[in-house]
Amino acid sequence: MGKATGFLEFDRKTPSYAPVEERIKHFDEFAILLSDDEIKEQGARCMDCGIPFCHNGCPVNNNIPDWNDLVFNGDWQEALVTLHSTNNFPEFTGKICPAPCEESCTLNLENTPVTIKNIEFSIVDKGWSEGWIQPQPCEYKTDKTVAIVGSGPAGMAAAQQLARAGHSVTVYERQERIGGLLRFGIPDFKLDKKIIDRRISQMMAEGVEFKTNTNIGVDIPAKDLLEKYDAVVLTGGSEQPRDLPIPNRDLDGIYFAMDFLRGNTKKVQGVNTDDAFISAEGKHVVVIGGGDTGSDCIGTSARHGAASITQLEIMPQPPEKEDKLLVWPEWPNKMRTSTSQEEGCERMFSTATKEFIGKDGKLTAIKCVKVEWTQDDSGRWNMSEIEGSEFELKADLVTLAMGFVHPVQEGMLNELGVEYDAMGNVKANTDGDDAYATSLDKVFSAGDMRRGQSLVVWAIREGRQCARAVDAFLMGSSDLPR
Repeated sequence: MGKATGFLEFDRKTPSYAPVEERIKHFDEFAILLSDDEIKEQGARCMDCGIPFCHNGCPVNNNIPDWNDLVFNGDWQEALVTLHSTNNFPEFTGKICPAPCEESCTLNLENTPVTIKNIEFSIVDKGWSEGWIQPQPCEYKTDKTVAIVGSGPAGMAAAQQLARAGHSVTVYERQERIGGLLRFGIPDFKLDKKIIDRRISQMMAEGVEFKTNTNIGVDIPAKDLLEKYDAVVLTGGSEQPRDLPIPNRDLDGIYFAMDFLRGNTKKVQGVNTDDAFISAEGKHVVVIGGGDTGSDCIGTSARHGAASITQLEIMPQPPEKEDKLLVWPEWPNKMRTSTSQEEGCERMFSTATKEFIGKDGKLTAIKCVKVEWTQDDSGRWNMSEIEGSEFELKADLVTLAMGFVHPVQEGMLNELGVEYDAMGNVKANTDGDDAYATSLDKVFSAGDMRRGQSLVVWAIREGRQCARAVDAFLMGSSDLPR
């Protein structure tokens, strides 16, 4: 805990943001962070709640009250040690995690949770600025080799843990740079990629080898890895997007959200690539899908100078506030507005897209209909169209941001012949003696490729846990934390 009466003395305070009219002119981060003294006050607000529900709310089970107390008392370096004990990359989660820990905070019963996410980033940011974060190479080397396919947060976490256990680790990435979805899927205005680069430098000094522009199953046969390495870890993403098979889907101007975002981030980062840059400048943009990816499409389109931006969500509009007595400390369904949505877009809920409309092969509009959701006697929700509610929206560019169904199976996964679960993900358990092991001997899987589309914090958790399982498989036991 922090100060016994801190939650009574100090109000919740979060970073502010640069004005909309300024920040949409560039792709740089725009948050105005709190000072050290302000962060110490926020740490003081961590109350003696008895049961720290924030632990369970956090997928990596961060020791949140511990480092809140350490920050309040000015021991930033020990706070960093505590933070790193459960999370290899707190700067990633401190930037882009939706902070389920804060929803689980006892003070959230009063809608004033501790600003855990901001304290987390402030700790690690001070660690980098003070030079406290240094490579931690293992003092000894084993004779074991591990290949990791996929360099997102799950692959990076597994690689760092295994290298620190003394194994020789090689990470394969099919894109031009390391980072997975963090690198090219998340816009730079949400995550400065220098944050990734400094971790890569640390990991290289710890002995991790990175190979980019290497598509396993295309450039290198997947089965070659089984012959060359003692263990193989599959940590690619869940990259098969959910499509919208309605009339005129083939019109020019309709894109999967990740194609739109990837082309933009590569241009911003100066990466020469075959990925096409898709401009929203002067266009009427419709984003189909109400999640984080859709929000990123909105912020990117605003920076391109779109003529208008509309976001469609098939689900009904959530309540402004949740019923705490029903849902706390779980993640609640409530109305949330991202910084990108604040930058200018019309949000339509309970809206389905019926047809794309075009002229001369190019998209000009979409036909929509309002829907309603009803619950049957078994508790199942059913959707039905509202008669007479059809309408059209002008559209020059549509991004499909409806999530991902499972990892891409063609290529590496099918070549290896791994077993899939009912959702089409690589099948692997998370507990027991065969934790994270696939149906193939010495092949493991973690992150979105195993669990499906999820949060960066879940990817880090699974990467760490998988590393322990791999280490135990190679050595008979493991001292790595789970």
